[in-house]
Amino acid sequence: MEQNIIAGKTAVITGANSGIGWEAAKKLAGMGCRVIMAVRNEEKGKQARGGIMKEHASAHVEVMKLDLADLASIRTFAEQVKSRLDSLDLLINNAGVMMPPYSKTKDGFELQFGSNHLGHFALTGLLLPLLVKTEQSRVVTISSLAHNRGTINFENLDGALGYKAKKFYNQSKLANLLFAQELDRQLKQHGLQTISVACHPGISATNIFKFGKRDAPQFLKKFANRFLQPPEMGALPTIFAATDPHLSGGEYIGPNGKGHRKGYPALETPHMVASDEATSLKLWEVSEELTGVTFDFTPEN
Repeated sequence: MEQNIIAGKTAVITGANSGIGWEAAKKLAGMGCRVIMAVRNEEKGKQARGGIMKEHASAHVEVMKLDLADLASIRTFAEQVKSRLDSLDLLINNAGVMMPPYSKTKDGFELQFGSNHLGHFALTGLLLPLLVKTEQSRVVTISSLAHNRGTINFENLDGALGYKAKKFYNQSKLANLLFAQELDRQLKQHGLQTISVACHPGISATNIFKFGKRDAPQFLKKFANRFLQPPEMGALPTIFAATDPHLSGGEYIGPNGKGHRKGYPALETPHMVASDEATSLKLWEVSEELTGVTFDFTPEN
């Protein structure tokens, strides 16, 4: 992860105002990368940007509004990015909702599947024209250890036939991984140089700080800080996936410690539930249908 690998490049990071996203934004900004913090709450985004600028006064960091639970917001954000930039080196699909009470996005999707997967699917598709014309560009999508307990229930994606928060979280994180892998396959099939890499942070202290919109109890925060992966360590797989020059696409990066819960980044093998290409393709087709976003793999001249 030498500085010159990312210096002078441009990255969009979703959910960059807190937790692992903020740690990744801070690290990349410190390495000389121009960072666009794509956040739902601009005020919190500006505060988070201030924290980065305190440590890296000469960094190039911007805040832009993006609500992944609103397809109109995603389209507006993508158009603004494309109007500002001629190229995009890095898209980090980081933002996530974890185990809220049953609720829906503005477009009627179950909130976790809609935000964690469909929102990032749409965003990636809309920014693809910039990515594919940028040399050595890549998409990094953050999954979770929870993917190994996930299944894609195509008959109940909106939760209308029953909802369990943890089950739907697991489903959304499996969807993230299936999407990252299928995206890389399709990029390669079309002979494009852009790559797609997946990663996960292990079990980070940030994971249990909130239950939906409620703060976690204080004793859990103390437990998390003592025994779980701190956010700056949890962000290392993201940084590795974003900057390591030896990655060729399709990899899955996670911590190298026991159970892949803590440690330093290393190549990891996804659970077998993520190896079904038929499910990946069906998820892709359903995602295009639900979002109205189709991927154009033809690079612009």
